[in-house]
Amino acid sequence: MEHKHARLDNLVITEIIEPNTNILDLGCGNGELMSLLVGEKGCTAHGIEKDEQAIYECVEKGLNVLHGDIDSGLSEYSDESFDYVILNQSLQQVAHFDTVFREALRVGKKVIVGLPNFAHYKSRLQLFFLGRAPVTSSLPYSWYDSPNVHFLSMTDFIHYCSSRNAKIERSVFLGEKKRVALLPNLFANVGIFLLTK
Repeated sequence: MEHKHARLDNLVITEIIEPNTNILDLGCGNGELMSLLVGEKGCTAHGIEKDEQAIYECVEKGLNVLHGDIDSGLSEYSDESFDYVILNQSLQQVAHFDTVFREALRVGKKVIVGLPNFAHYKSRLQLFFLGRAPVTSSLPYSWYDSPNVHFLSMTDFIHYCSSRNAKIERSVFLGEKKRVALLPNLFANVGIFLLTK
């Protein structure tokens, strides 16, 4: 896969992950990130996805994906089975946020979480001036068809990690086309966090 076609968040995650490591991608979607990690970093990649069409796309790419719902837990995996567990754009969609988060930290030596920022200034402006649930490039769904269950900001997630004794080793905040360094809770569309226990 050529880099110019990959999403920015997937490129950043690929940059963070060490070569030749074993990863589990929870809510792997169509396998774009796993393909990058296998092709660019020589990783051994496993995915779990509940959308059947996305699974077909993964299989067509030669990826190892299981059909499953990550909300039901990861009991089939022992502690620290993977070098990295990835939850990119999937953690905010699960029903049992805390359970999935703890399970990811249990089975992974490190966990990478990528989340949309519901406190982005465009979302705030739409809510304030229009009085309507925001729709943005990082939150492209209307309120009635959104897969998102949890609506959190970058600051919310940082506080959450602290309350769960999860250490943030690294964080990267992204706008639509580049990294955001200044006031990420206001200007970032997406946050990517590298976590350890």
